[in-house]
Amino acid sequence: MAEQKSSGQHRLSRDDWVAVALAAIADGGLAAVAVEPLAARLGATKGSFYWHFENRDALVDAAIRRWEKDTTTDVTKELEAARDAPASQFRRLVTSVIERAEQDRVGPALLASAGHPAVAPALQRVTAARLSLVAMVLRRLGFAPAEARRRALLAYSAYLGHAQLARSTPGVLPATRAGRRSYLDDAVGALTARLPPAAQASQN
Repeated sequence: MAEQKSSGQHRLSRDDWVAVALAAIADGGLAAVAVEPLAARLGATKGSFYWHFENRDALVDAAIRRWEKDTTTDVTKELEAARDAPASQFRRLVTSVIERAEQDRVGPALLASAGHPAVAPALQRVTAARLSLVAMVLRRLGFAPAEARRRALLAYSAYLGHAQLARSTPGVLPATRAGRRSYLDDAVGALTARLPPAAQASQN
């Protein structure tokens, strides 16, 4: 619950601080998460910060966990509960992944600090959860567990590449609706194409 000033004016909530911390991470990485600059950005005092968080590390942890929830945990819950056709689930997943790769500015910033003790465990959890999610939907499509896992790794590698392109050279990505539809069709087709028997035997 947000604090309330004696005058009745709305004070900043914990979520407000988490949101501004995520914006700072997106703009300048973990180093940009500092109490005084964030307080100035919010027009608040350090007292407001310490009302909600014990220290900076607690805010960083809360921000990372919010990013994890918004980009991974919520998506996983949605797909786990899905009851539509597996092909529809997979296409929706790929579409969501592409859109999130283009919009998520926090993920690339966290990857740049992958060795940080607050970041490394979160990246491990997120990577494991995303790989498991893609593999789950591929198993629903009829792929054997080992094959589903291989294709999930390929899909996640493609996701990371797309995210990098969207951040560094977005002009190379399709700009029109038709181009994006074709791009999506190619991604879905490549990840779900059935291998001929000879190719399958060579992998075993």
